[in-house]
Amino acid sequence: MKNMRIHNAFILQDDGVFRRGSLKIDGDRISCINLFGECDAVPASVQSHDDLPHRTDDCRDLIEAEGCYAIPGLIDLHFHGAMGYDVCDGTREAYEKISEYEASCGITKICPATLTIPADDLRSVLRTGASFRDEMLTADDPVRAQHADLVGFNMEGPFISHAKKGAQNEEYILPCDIETARSFYEASGGLMRMIGLAPEENPDFAPFIEAVSSFARVSLAHSNADYDTALRAIRAGARHAVHLYNAMPEFLHRAPGIIGAVADSPDVMAELICDGIHVHPALVRATISMMGAGRMIFISDSLRCTGMPDGIYELGGQDVKKSGRYCTLAEGGNLAGSVSNLMDCLINSVKNMGLPLETAVQCASANPAKALGIYDICGSLTPGKRADIVLLGKDLSLKAVIKDGIRIV
Repeated sequence: MKNMRIHNAFILQDDGVFRRGSLKIDGDRISCINLFGECDAVPASVQSHDDLPHRTDDCRDLIEAEGCYAIPGLIDLHFHGAMGYDVCDGTREAYEKISEYEASCGITKICPATLTIPADDLRSVLRTGASFRDEMLTADDPVRAQHADLVGFNMEGPFISHAKKGAQNEEYILPCDIETARSFYEASGGLMRMIGLAPEENPDFAPFIEAVSSFARVSLAHSNADYDTALRAIRAGARHAVHLYNAMPEFLHRAPGIIGAVADSPDVMAELICDGIHVHPALVRATISMMGAGRMIFISDSLRCTGMPDGIYELGGQDVKKSGRYCTLAEGGNLAGSVSNLMDCLINSVKNMGLPLETAVQCASANPAKALGIYDICGSLTPGKRADIVLLGKDLSLKAVIKDGIRIV
């Protein structure tokens, strides 16, 4: 049985307040939290440390975390790849390398997004993912701890709009079909958590949404729907919006579109790419103010070129160009996705967008856990939940990552 104690950290509580205390881990679970007192989100007395030494105390690993923030591991429910790999490569190596990279960045649960590629290829990608998930479930603890847990798939396509395809390959766009969606779910071994839909291109969307909602969450994705159409889809059962503001109509005062429909629908959660490029910081703040932090899910939408040098990379059969913090289609110049992982996005939202750290963590951990139906096991630092914990310094630099009760960074 693994035992660990994190001492003297500012621990994020379920009520959204950081309080100073210690946290005990038994095995792969948080067993208890002892609090010393309440503090502000950014205490003036916090001191930053360059490293966090291990000590042995009563046969228990002790991490002295003086002046650090303890937050739950992040959960990215919309990203494509990193370190030269994309999940749609459909190889075990891609899943291994991507999940290893994500865990090293403090992203301990992943629900990657698939591209709009041929349906048979999608099924193959999903089967490989399911096989990798099963392999990790039976792996030795140290091996499993090194990899973010694959907890689902977020299928962006293929039931999307030609007009708002973005960087998706329109050659493989399909009309929505219940049996095709069911075949994806079965190929994934039940891992398909979300599937996108452009309702305006699928006039008979209501029966589709009703049927598919029995096994997956239907999202408004890459859609050109107006307000009324989007609202009808929501009333039919759609409960999610893919990367709000991107690949959808603008939010106008006489034509509020999908964004207005989502704002008017408290049961719908929405993704935001907080890399500082896809959505202006002022609009991120305004959206959270308008819809409430409890409905916002921060995502990275990261591509295979994340963590890689500038150059030309492949995305769903198309070339994309990474240049600094930007990634665009090599032909046409459309914004293709991000080159930031979710931890980068969280830090950016606090440092450059002015969001409270508590809010950012809620949007990058608790909310995606709730959307994926796994909040009972992760998404907060609560006794009984998985010991997936990230320690950040006062400057929000990554100090430690504990996954399944094992320190990996």
